[in-house]
Amino acid sequence: MSFVLTNPRLSDNTEPAGLLDRSASDRVLVETKLTAPASRLEEFTGWKPAPRTNGVLRHSPWDALFVALAVVHGVVLLAFPSIPLIALGLWWNANTISHNFIHLPFFRARSLNMVFSAFESLVLGIPQRLWRDRHLAHHADKPSVWRWSRQLALESLLVLVWWSLLLTLAPRFFLTSYLPGWLIGLGLCRLQGHFEHKHGTTSHYGRLYNLLFFNDGYHVEHHARPAEHWTRLSRRKLSDLRTSRWPAVLRWLEHFNLDSMERLVLRSTTLQRFVLRKHERAFRALLPHLESVRRVEIVGGGMFPRTALILQRLLPDARLTIIDASAENLGSARRFVGHNVEFVHGFFDRSPPDDVDLVVIPLAFIGDRSTIYQHPPAPMVLVHDWLWHRRGTGLVVSLPLLKRLNLVKQ
Repeated sequence: MSFVLTNPRLSDNTEPAGLLDRSASDRVLVETKLTAPASRLEEFTGWKPAPRTNGVLRHSPWDALFVALAVVHGVVLLAFPSIPLIALGLWWNANTISHNFIHLPFFRARSLNMVFSAFESLVLGIPQRLWRDRHLAHHADKPSVWRWSRQLALESLLVLVWWSLLLTLAPRFFLTSYLPGWLIGLGLCRLQGHFEHKHGTTSHYGRLYNLLFFNDGYHVEHHARPAEHWTRLSRRKLSDLRTSRWPAVLRWLEHFNLDSMERLVLRSTTLQRFVLRKHERAFRALLPHLESVRRVEIVGGGMFPRTALILQRLLPDARLTIIDASAENLGSARRFVGHNVEFVHGFFDRSPPDDVDLVVIPLAFIGDRSTIYQHPPAPMVLVHDWLWHRRGTGLVVSLPLLKRLNLVKQ
């Protein structure tokens, strides 16, 4: 789901107002209003419309899962209302259930599509007809135009009545929980849409994200084939396109250089204490899993040498070696550590001396991290990694830092 206007594939005559009661093939034509000959239909849609079913659902039995999840979302909101649940639920639903319903309404019967659209309007606090018009304008690469209709009037009235009831019966909850959560959810949707298209439409192929968001990461493929059912997008994977290792909502992390963040730590004793406390807790928890450690190589341990400072306390008899390709970083590290530490200006050799018992790999490691996991260069290797990369024995360093510490052995 996105509000950013980027895709020129659709013509200026797009008319989304009657999509709920049209067949799949008719809807493709309404969404595209092709200015090219009919023989070029596949060029605009990418393939034929999603396969139909013979029952209540129009396109796929998988759409029953969306209907069930929408009901679950509504029930959970009523049972456990909170700011995080309202915000995250709005963001997730808008980019999964609502998004897919916009492109391929789930039911054959127009009446059922209208009822489901009204229900989603209540769950999300947003008239889905308005949401649909904005999103299809995005695909048409043109400004959104206010299109008044009976469906929009009904959904707007339902949302207005629901909000009025909340404000009347539970004003404190509405003002301090519901409304802040709703605004945060909209902000997450805006953030998602912005980074999906910041440098051109971009895909993300992470398995976990595409499992939880029903292939929403295949965003370039979706824009090339807006009428393609989500279950088929992974089979339409394109080559030579923009991709990102981050889901769109986290793609702002690409603009943060790890070195610049480390320099920020250097300038703040408060941040230094926070970083040391969080990392020492993780190292201390993994200490029982380490065998006898006499010599340690710390890769990229310059600048602020948190690992060396912690291991000096936890392994006071071990010899520590900091290896860093930056002489400036090594100079910075020398200000923090002294005894029992050797400094090496150079790159890490994946075949360290035989007497090295433990190697520590940084989050900013330049090289193939998967090879480190598959073929550990020492009897024991501690790897600083992103929160979602769980390997070997490990635990979370800090949720705000999005970081974990993994232990692998030869």
